[in-house]
Amino acid sequence: MAAAGAMERSFLEISGAERERPRHFREFTVCGVGTVSTVAGSVKYSESAGGFYYVECGKLFSVTRNRFIHWKTSGDSLELMEESLDINLLNNAIRLKFQNCSILPGGVHISETQNHVIILLLTNQTVHRLLFPHPSRMYRSELVTESQMQSIFTDIGKVDFRDPCNCQLIPAVPGLSPNSTASAAWLSSDGEALFALPSAAGGIFVLKLPPHDIPGMVSVVELKQSSVMQRLLTGWMPTAIRGDQGPQDRPLSLAVHCVEHDAFIFALCQDHKLRMWSFKDQVCLMVADMLEYVPVNKDLRLTAGTGHKLRLAYSPSLGLYLGIYMHASKHGQFCIFQLVSTESNRYSLDHISSLFTSQETLIDFALTSTDVWALWHNAENQTVVKYINFEHNVAGQWNPVFMQPLPEEEVIIRDDQDPREIYLQNLFTPGRFINAALCKALQIFCRRTERNLDLSWNELKKEVTLAVESELQGNVTEYEFSQEEFRNLQQEFWCKFYACCLQYQEALSHPLAIHLNPHTNMVCLLKKGYLSFLVPSSLVDHLYLLPDENLLTEDETTISDDVDVARDVICLIKCLRLISESITMDMSVMMEMSCYNLQSPEKAAEQILEDLVTIDVENVMEDICSKLQEIKNPVHAIGLLIREMDYETEVEMEKGFNPAQPLNVRLNLSQLYGSGTAAHIVCRGVCKIASTRFLICRDLLVLQQLLMRLGDTVILGVGQLFQAQQDLMHRIAPLLLSYHLIKWGSQCLATDVPVDTLEANLQHLSVLELTDSSALMASRCVSSPQTIVELFFQEAARKHIIAHLFSQPKAPLSQTGMNWPEMVTAVTNYFLQLLWPSNPGCLFLECLMGNCQYVQLQDYIQLLNPWCQVNVGSCRFMLGRCYLVTGEGQKALECFCQAASEVGKEEFLDRLIRSEDGEIVSTPRMQYYDKVLRLLDVVGLPELVIQLATSAITEAGDDWKSQATLRTCIFKHHLDLGHNSQAYEALTQIPDSSRQLDCLRQLVVVLCERSQLQDLVEFPYVNLHNEVVGIIESRARAVDLMTHNYYELLYAFHIYRHNYRKAGTVMFEYGMRLGREVRTLRGLEKQGNCYLAAINCLRLIRPEYAWIVQPASGAVYDRPGASPKRNHDGECTAPPTNRQIEILELEDLEKECSLARIRLTLAQHDSSAVAVAGSSSAEEMVTLLVQAGLFDTAISLCQTFKLPLTPVFEGLAFRCIKLQFGGEAAQAEAWTWLAANQLSSVITTKESSATDEAWRLLSAYLERHKVQNNLYHQCVINKLLSHGVPLPNWLVNSYKKIDAAELLRLYLNYDLLEEAVDLVSEYVDAVLGKGHQYFGIEFPLSATAPMVWLPYSSIDQLLQALGENSANSHNIALSQKILDKLEDYQQTVDKATRDLLYRRKL
Repeated sequence: MAAAGAMERSFLEISGAERERPRHFREFTVCGVGTVSTVAGSVKYSESAGGFYYVECGKLFSVTRNRFIHWKTSGDSLELMEESLDINLLNNAIRLKFQNCSILPGGVHISETQNHVIILLLTNQTVHRLLFPHPSRMYRSELVTESQMQSIFTDIGKVDFRDPCNCQLIPAVPGLSPNSTASAAWLSSDGEALFALPSAAGGIFVLKLPPHDIPGMVSVVELKQSSVMQRLLTGWMPTAIRGDQGPQDRPLSLAVHCVEHDAFIFALCQDHKLRMWSFKDQVCLMVADMLEYVPVNKDLRLTAGTGHKLRLAYSPSLGLYLGIYMHASKHGQFCIFQLVSTESNRYSLDHISSLFTSQETLIDFALTSTDVWALWHNAENQTVVKYINFEHNVAGQWNPVFMQPLPEEEVIIRDDQDPREIYLQNLFTPGRFINAALCKALQIFCRRTERNLDLSWNELKKEVTLAVESELQGNVTEYEFSQEEFRNLQQEFWCKFYACCLQYQEALSHPLAIHLNPHTNMVCLLKKGYLSFLVPSSLVDHLYLLPDENLLTEDETTISDDVDVARDVICLIKCLRLISESITMDMSVMMEMSCYNLQSPEKAAEQILEDLVTIDVENVMEDICSKLQEIKNPVHAIGLLIREMDYETEVEMEKGFNPAQPLNVRLNLSQLYGSGTAAHIVCRGVCKIASTRFLICRDLLVLQQLLMRLGDTVILGVGQLFQAQQDLMHRIAPLLLSYHLIKWGSQCLATDVPVDTLEANLQHLSVLELTDSSALMASRCVSSPQTIVELFFQEAARKHIIAHLFSQPKAPLSQTGMNWPEMVTAVTNYFLQLLWPSNPGCLFLECLMGNCQYVQLQDYIQLLNPWCQVNVGSCRFMLGRCYLVTGEGQKALECFCQAASEVGKEEFLDRLIRSEDGEIVSTPRMQYYDKVLRLLDVVGLPELVIQLATSAITEAGDDWKSQATLRTCIFKHHLDLGHNSQAYEALTQIPDSSRQLDCLRQLVVVLCERSQLQDLVEFPYVNLHNEVVGIIESRARAVDLMTHNYYELLYAFHIYRHNYRKAGTVMFEYGMRLGREVRTLRGLEKQGNCYLAAINCLRLIRPEYAWIVQPASGAVYDRPGASPKRNHDGECTAPPTNRQIEILELEDLEKECSLARIRLTLAQHDSSAVAVAGSSSAEEMVTLLVQAGLFDTAISLCQTFKLPLTPVFEGLAFRCIKLQFGGEAAQAEAWTWLAANQLSSVITTKESSATDEAWRLLSAYLERHKVQNNLYHQCVINKLLSHGVPLPNWLVNSYKKIDAAELLRLYLNYDLLEEAVDLVSEYVDAVLGKGHQYFGIEFPLSATAPMVWLPYSSIDQLLQALGENSANSHNIALSQKILDKLEDYQQTVDKATRDLLYRRKL
């Protein structure tokens, strides 16, 4: 501590109270042991507190680093809390309540062993031993990497408080001295628990508990003046036997120092004597009269001592020091001794120093081997803490600790301010009131009975507002009153609640003890309601805050080696303090508001000076001027102060830990000062520094205005006035504004961030490729009462600071000690560098942006913008991000454009444009625009993207790649917005052909999907016509025909440009594909329409050009990206090379159109045929039509494509056969297809059946469609005869008339011999003239008629067939009949021949 004391002359108190919620204590009740007296339990002692530090808490790589325990006792309750500056401990607060017992003040003693932390407790009736696991035994590894860990108190619920091994009733004999509060407890080297207490008869008795893990007996040892030890093992010895002793040796304060196998017990007694006992030898080793060291001791000798205190401090190198406070009325004295031993084990005290103080009530003091730290409570109810180096301080001057003042008793409210808003601001400003004080005030104000209000900061604020407003409304008796009356009433109730809060804040701020850790030199104040820490103050703050009496004796060498400069600085500080004491509250507020409202602080200082001169009743200005006369070089002195307060650096702090350090070292260091308590201490320290230095800078500005007004060269020196005006003024004002900004940030609360906002923020950061920055990664939701400075320290700054501190250690890290004053000073200084607005890095702003503190970031940048010219571009960029989140897009765009000019000049913007692969693809500014455009795209602001890209094009210059990127971006977002014309215009200006083609493809697809086809068709497509056609064709061939209309689009595209042949080709291909791929009725309808459209196109062309090329069959198109076709072996098949080109003329298209209509007709008649009709050829369609019974349509198709009608007649004949032999169902079904065919005449008689109608239809077809070789009659007869159906008479008669010989041959083919015989007989008769008209013979056989003939070959075949079965008489008769007929025929032929020959001869 000496080193720290020499370096830092004073300390500041920083409250460590948590603001979020009151500490949650787990409560346990400790029942009475044995026969506890309820009367004795009613004894009340004053509240007390204390602390315990782990032995290795100052080692860098220890589990117990920066970890300690503190407690508070009040009546029968003990509150134990374990704290850590590195990690947040869970379940770290417990409250023990002892039934019918009161805990002795200072009756808590904690020790540690290798495996346990042991707490020894003393009440007025019992002693207790509590065992908890040592932190080194709780965790699997000594490497602490978590931010939260369990406290040693976590498993206290398993502790048996009534275990007789660990608790014991204080025996009635010798008994505890009444009204005595002294106690001591320690662990022996054997693990025994020893409790030293003042005996009722005087002297000391020691109660010993056996080791917790070894069974044993409880024993009591009484140490008496006669140095005789008596052991009471089986019973208690009566007082009469022991002898009567006076109370003068009753201990007022006890302390124990353990050495190897013994313990020295020091007792400061009522007779002002210090006695030293050896517990091992049970002898009094030394008695020293303390009054010998007190100059005026006559009054003290006559009275018993009260309020004396004893403290020990041991140093392995220096030995044991004793600090004794001798209390007297209205003054006190500290006596410091060193214990000296001789070879014969005789001990004496070496008096080191006597320190005098005029403070009245000493609460506590702590001793080190060099310093005394003392805690007083004075008559004005104020806490006073001072320390002194008792070896080197010859003047006896105590060094002050600047205590945290209580909040102002009165709240000043201007007429234009709302009382509720101002009071809430004062109540809930960080660092003013603790949560517990507000909760207690709320309970009293609302007259609630709840013991604890578990409310968060925001919830408490709402409850307070509701409570005061409810109380106000409950006391309003009039229905109407003026606004002024209401304001006064409102102010009255808020003032009442504020006074209540002040009362509890003051009560909870009452000091109980001072806790000093000699391993880390950390000093804490234990108060009734919270814990506070003492941190060193810097030289400037020290001088400015130092009381006048201390300033007079200040060591000038600590300021400067030059005595004159040091004196100048002290005089300057005196002037500043005179100014500060003269400045009123209104003047102070004026400067604050000028900074907040971005007004000139110089003008505010000038106005303050004017006001000071005006109200200068006590001639302060003259005092200041006279002191200025004493300054030899004021400019140099002011410059020295400015340099001390300026944290501006040229080099940015390293980011991250040194990768050369081992992983376990880096992980261990990463948790250093990582707890919420440490963050609060550092940030409150920064706030204190900023507040103090803001006042210093304010006073400097006023003083500088005064110097300028005086303008006296005698004071300033020749030529220095201009320098002071031009240089100092411009240096002080930025300092003032910087500290105002840091102070503002230290009081500005962070806001809660919803999870969806964090996710959106992470998405934006990933677009910017900033997610690897620790400052930008929000690890959790922000806690409500956390200030943005605390948020910054915890999320980003702490790791940077620790990494910087240990990047190049002066000594090996394993030997590095954790000196609290040095560490907290270094951390605070580096933290101020990170917060300093004019430093090159902007980690603070990045952290706010990464943690979604957009409103706070906006306010910060607005306060920073007018005067700070560092990181201007980074600030504008981040402000732009804030505007994006708040929905102010145009403002965001403006900020982004302003930031572009700083690209390449600032670290953050350089990191922003750095690509992940490190490749520089364009200029830095173009990379910046690219990142911002991506961000705007993700946020969903296409209009801003277009605006920014348009402005960026002007800066792209000849960089065609950037031009292409930007114009592509413009095209894309115009297209997204539906600005089709602008999108097309942007497309035509893209210099990169591949990008242009991609955009063109996107334009086609998007406009098709939106059905904005007119725009798509009407765009001129200069130099892009073939590309558009190719894109639409490829899309048409690649997508589903029924859900996309690319063919129709292409058709419209060509029609719009009067390219009718191309349009016809498109529609013909469309129709072909519809037939192959779309097997639906709708597809067939569209196919017909497509062919009609194609025909119309060709009819619009001159006949010689009315042709198209047959599209490739099988959809063989060169589509980009299509997979190659493979054979059954998996090998790619070679594409067809010599595909013959086929030309289709108008007639061909008309045929296809007819075929398409017939397909549709078939599909409409028979839905089952839809699947096969689409791609069927004409021949196949005839078959399908015949099967469906559409004979008229089939005949029409055959005529169109010049196909034979044979399948039609065969099909109809077969249907007639089926009807001939079918039942009623077949008859009923036949009417359906019969109705689809047009008969020449309709028979409506009842006798007409479906069979008759079918035969009639067949007859009509045969009559209508005659061919030269009678093919259709043959096929019909063949069909009938092949099914064994007798030929109808009408058919026989019809065919006899056409070709009787062929009919005979058909009869012979089917072995119809009898019918053949009849036919031959009738045929011969017809030739001979009998019924010749029925066989189509115009002239029968005669000499004058044309020649006639008989089918002799067929007749011969018939005769042969009849003669083959000679046994059949019927056949013989038939044969004979034919022969007879032939005989008649031969005779007639012979006669006719003779007549003919005769005629020729004539």
